[in-house]
Amino acid sequence: MPASLKHIDPDTPMGATLVAGGATFRCWAPHAKAVYVVGDFNHRIRNDAALLTRDQQGHWRGFFPGVKDRQRYMFYVVGEGSEGLKRDPYARELESPFPAECLIRRTDFPWHESGYVTPPFHEFVIYQLHVGTFFTPNLPHKGGTFLDVARKLPYLADLGVTALQLMPVQEFQTSFSLGYNGTDYFSPEMDFAVADAELPAYVAEVNKLLDAKGLRRYHAADLRGEMNQLKALVDLAHLHGLAVLLDVVYNHAGGEFGDQSLYFFDRQDPAGGQWNSLYFTDRGHAGGLVFDFSKPEVRDFLIQNAKFYLGEYRIDGFRYDQVSVIDHDGAPDGWRFCQDLTSTVHAQRPKTLHHAEYWDVNPFIITPPPVGAGFDTTLTDGLRIAIRDVIGSASAPDERPLHMTQLAQSLWPQGFSESWRFVQGPENHDIVYNGREARIARLGDPDHPRSWFARSRARVATGLSLTAPGIPMLFMGQEFLEDKQWSDDFVSHRDLLLYWAGLDQGDRQMLDHLRFTRELLALRRLLPALRGRGFRATHMHDQNRVLAFHRWVEGEGQDVMVILHLANFTRVGYQIGLPGEGAWREVFNSDVYENWVNAGVAGNNGRVLANPQPLHGFGYSAGLVLPANSILIFAR
Repeated sequence: MPASLKHIDPDTPMGATLVAGGATFRCWAPHAKAVYVVGDFNHRIRNDAALLTRDQQGHWRGFFPGVKDRQRYMFYVVGEGSEGLKRDPYARELESPFPAECLIRRTDFPWHESGYVTPPFHEFVIYQLHVGTFFTPNLPHKGGTFLDVARKLPYLADLGVTALQLMPVQEFQTSFSLGYNGTDYFSPEMDFAVADAELPAYVAEVNKLLDAKGLRRYHAADLRGEMNQLKALVDLAHLHGLAVLLDVVYNHAGGEFGDQSLYFFDRQDPAGGQWNSLYFTDRGHAGGLVFDFSKPEVRDFLIQNAKFYLGEYRIDGFRYDQVSVIDHDGAPDGWRFCQDLTSTVHAQRPKTLHHAEYWDVNPFIITPPPVGAGFDTTLTDGLRIAIRDVIGSASAPDERPLHMTQLAQSLWPQGFSESWRFVQGPENHDIVYNGREARIARLGDPDHPRSWFARSRARVATGLSLTAPGIPMLFMGQEFLEDKQWSDDFVSHRDLLLYWAGLDQGDRQMLDHLRFTRELLALRRLLPALRGRGFRATHMHDQNRVLAFHRWVEGEGQDVMVILHLANFTRVGYQIGLPGEGAWREVFNSDVYENWVNAGVAGNNGRVLANPQPLHGFGYSAGLVLPANSILIFAR
């Protein structure tokens, strides 16, 4: 007799699910001849009692009594091309190391019900990090983990960002990775977890965070395994006022699949080509294969994955990798998948952020269905390209004109009606990866990335990103003047890890730049205009290397003026148009942060007076002191 169909109905979840008295199992293998479940609970014996029953939709399902939390299991699939073990594509957790077995897991976790609410989209400031290399206190024994990131949450909250964007954390099969070669979508990366034997010290560390807030502590059992450690990171982030975004890869999977992965899951004959692989097409991308969006079951697999992380992990949104690949290489069904995905996730959690990477930039990505794809925001590259151009050009040893006019045109990309719809920043994981482009500090002075030229230009680049329209994004280390490229390979490129030791040892230049970033983010929170929709570039002068723009709150005013100056000398009496008469406060001057507090600061002594002399489209203007390589902010 096959496994019982007790507790089985059309709504039985995919994968392994603990229920009263045991667990249900369900998988999709439409061309398989037989599917068995083998595990701790049946001594891994493949007999009739381990056999699942197929339904008309090609799903195999059954109930096994006596199954308990943390027991191991695998599917054994008999197909037309081969037979053998397969990991459950819906497995919540895997047992380290590879080749791994699946673990049955309870979904409970001792969340702290803090009442945290994901912030409105216009208040997002994103901090992008890679879990394996962000903070690595246990090298060379082990790379970074979820709980290592958790230990830095007070630092990140104090910095003033509002959301952490984790590069992909779904299971990949290599020793280290950027994360874009995932194969097991419901299981967090095993290498990002702390082993049971090493857990007590970590429990003590994260409990200090809870003690500081007067909250209930975790027990060691609460944090066993990668699943609960990722949940703990989300829980603790929320307690520190930080949203968590996951970077998910729904365009392709793999790179290295392995015989036990979801590749050729129902074990059809490989001679039939990649279309016989069940989940994939024959189109490759980034070393893997593009998903077959024509199949409802494939679309549902990915949509259920998003729902799973929203519900079970309480995350606050996603960054969707290369949606353009879904659209182009997944045609003609990829666009419809995007619409189905965004409609479903918005219905489940309306206030979560769904952020798409799409090249070239396409405003229809953030247009609602039935015309658009329905994402909330999209990554843009215009400001990144323009600011890197002017910073790089400024590093040349002359006074050549800079493309300030082009920079002004990049501040609000065409086709977007709301400023929070686009995400921008001068650095990200792709751009400053090892062997690609320089980080901003080195771009500002390639030969001496800690010189005054490098430091001051880096302040301008980051300052522009944090005051321009759009949701700003910082890449890990940008806030403290990290000048090295980065790599996910922390074994061969340990020299490229973030220089936390500099902060710990009191590196003056790093601490000054961190203060600059932190205090500018605080000012962004204080001035609604820097988060509002009102924007106009008012003055651009390529030869003088000056850019000025106006920010305001529509219907309220609360005017703010931002002025960038990238000449290597101070200008005095430079006339700038202002949107109102009388006193304007100089509320921010980046020159102050040069050897904080800069005793020789150039500036406007905290205020200027606007006179009724029309200029730059305004009825008023004032003569300003513009420090060399600086960003100034004025408010009423």
